[in-house]
Parts: sequence; C-alpha cells; structure tokens
Amino acid sequence: MRILLIVLVVLLVLVQIRLWSEVREVHTLRAMVEEQNDENRQLRERNDALAAEVEDLRAGLEAIEERARAELGLIRDGETFYLIVDPEQIERDPDD
Repeated sequence: MRILLIVLVVLLVLVQIRLWSEVREVHTLRAMVEEQNDENRQLRERNDALAAEVEDLRAGLEAIEERARAELGLIRDGETFYLIVDPEQIERDPDD
C-alpha cells in the first residue's frame, strides 16, 4: 500500500510540473500574440496613411506641388525663396 501511495504522489508531482510548464507556455504565447497585434495595428495605420497619400497624389496637383516644394525646393515664377537656418546647425569650417 505504501508503494502505491508513493507512486501516486510521484505521478501527481509530475502532472503538476507538466501543468505549470504548460501554463507558463500559454502565458508566453499570449504575450507574443499581444505584441503581434500591436505591431499589426501600427502597420495598418501606416498603410492607411500611405494609401491616403497615394489617393491625394492621384486626385490632384496640389499634393504633388506641396511634395515638390518640400522635397525638391520648387519655386514658381515671381516667388522668392527664403531659407531660414538655425546657426547651431551650420557646420563650422575647421580653418576658422
């Protein structure tokens, strides 16, 4: 009878060890799913913003002109371009 009790206790301990390792794995997997959901949400927002930008570029010339002004320095005839520079951002000449 004593041997049977020892065997049952050992089996109970083994089942508990297995159970708690599975619980830990489930917790880890849930955390990974939550991280993936966050990343998917961020990517979905980025894709929506890019789709809106593409639609703006297809819809009219205003978006194209705005982009050309910002990225390429587009200046129309009769306009004067002023560049305001922060003095701290200017690289100093080492010979000065």
